[in-house]
Amino acid sequence: MTLENDIKRDVRQFYDQVGWQQVSEGLYQNAHYEDLRPVARAYIHDCHLRLLRHLHPQGRYLLDAGSGPIQYPEYLEYSRRYQYRVCADISIVALQEARQRIGAHGLFVVADIANLPFKSDAFEGAVSLHTIHHLPEHEHLQAYDELHRTLAPGASVAVVNGWPGSSLMKRFEPLVRLSTRLRNLSNRLRGKETPRKAPKEAAGRGAGQPSAAENELPKGTFTQRHDVSWVRNVVGARMPVEIYVWRSVSVRFLRALIHPWLGGRLWLRLLFGLEEHNPRYFGENGQYPIIVIKKVDSEKWVVKR
Repeated sequence: MTLENDIKRDVRQFYDQVGWQQVSEGLYQNAHYEDLRPVARAYIHDCHLRLLRHLHPQGRYLLDAGSGPIQYPEYLEYSRRYQYRVCADISIVALQEARQRIGAHGLFVVADIANLPFKSDAFEGAVSLHTIHHLPEHEHLQAYDELHRTLAPGASVAVVNGWPGSSLMKRFEPLVRLSTRLRNLSNRLRGKETPRKAPKEAAGRGAGQPSAAENELPKGTFTQRHDVSWVRNVVGARMPVEIYVWRSVSVRFLRALIHPWLGGRLWLRLLFGLEEHNPRYFGENGQYPIIVIKKVDSEKWVVKR
């Protein structure tokens, strides 16, 4: 068995056996990678809905490449005005869970997003969230090619995938570390158990070199991410690419610095406003971008470039 098959097998097994197992109704083990506290809820909600502005509002088929179980309620909105949502995922458990959520609105296909089993020009819209980084590195560009190939002319795909490093998060790293140490010290003095560490997203839940926290995770969470330059120069050499903000801060940042008693909701409203004012800056320098690719006439695109 080749290395790439080993990687995909391990990723599939992780999500079948761990990641997409419900720990409570509607809440999956994989939610450990998100901040679900009430103080962050409105900010996370608004960030999730940002994808809508980069998709056709309606159509026949929306592709969800690496759909998972359609984990959060906001994800349902992406296909609300489409006739069908085509969920493609390597995990059978993910597709079973997605079927429970959307029923007859969905079409469910076990598929590798680097080798999509769909004809060209099939989809009026497409989304792919936190999926491409699970592929072997040499298949990342192939996955973008496949998403682009299956788009109908004039349609767009919105891809969410974190950067391997964020200049914005690096500036706050000393403050995040200080806050984490103070919180752990306070917990020890009060005899409370120290909370499980959040993933070190500044290096990425999928950075090239896994952090110590990542090494403690169950096998199957292989990730590899590319930076802004790679997206612009490598992907952008083959298709039109625009980069906007999805969310500029990591879960680690949120859990360390955003708290109700520090005016956390107010700070997040301010942050969201700044992201809205300059979505390209925060997309390139923050933690999570939306990479938007539109299917246009190749000759017109070459002239435009």
